[in-house]
Amino acid sequence: MAEYLSPLQTGKLIQRYKRFLADIQLDSGEQITAHVPNTGSMLSTKAAGSPVAVSYHPAPHRKLKWTLELVKSHNTWVGVNTSVSNRMVEEAIEDKKIKSLVGYDHIRREVKYGVNSRVDLLLERADERCYVEVKNVTYKDGDGAYFPDAVTERGRKHLRELTQMVKEGHRAVIFFLVNRNDCSFMSPAADIDPAYAEALITATDSGVLALAYRFEQHLTGYRIDKKIPIRL
Repeated sequence: MAEYLSPLQTGKLIQRYKRFLADIQLDSGEQITAHVPNTGSMLSTKAAGSPVAVSYHPAPHRKLKWTLELVKSHNTWVGVNTSVSNRMVEEAIEDKKIKSLVGYDHIRREVKYGVNSRVDLLLERADERCYVEVKNVTYKDGDGAYFPDAVTERGRKHLRELTQMVKEGHRAVIFFLVNRNDCSFMSPAADIDPAYAEALITATDSGVLALAYRFEQHLTGYRIDKKIPIRL
């Protein structure tokens, strides 16, 4: 299990607002405002009163010293900090936990590609390149995990750019990191963003590989759980 860089403290969510802010009552009784590193709507992970876990970062340049890391939903810890997602997938690749992505010699982050974009992970060996975009999935409905939880033009742009990489002779992967261990499959949320659902089908039909892996979150760290099917 990979450990968090700093210990997490627990509390209760009072409210999430202005997208990037959350008021939280720590178990110690202190009330804090934490940074929420998640641009989505956080459907199923923003109910007032939900147990949460936060990390503390006292660096002088930080206006908000606390960061929201986990929210408990349906008795399961869910990773909502999207800034950690790329590292989680990179570690899983390095540990050879993703069978489809084994055998690359180098991994680079945030490499420019497409039209004014940066790919999350670029895998390289000899003359081969594999472009990997990572999507953090937290929204659950029934037994399924769904993405996106809000309309995402940026997400559709990434699918178009991955498709272009395939046309240029490279491998391209859209990697859905299901950041909770209580979902049996992953699917595009066609009721929330039908254009994204259509774009995902078009991309996979064009040769973009879609993968979904479930991760397990704990207060001390996280670990990859297993691959789950994608229902398009």
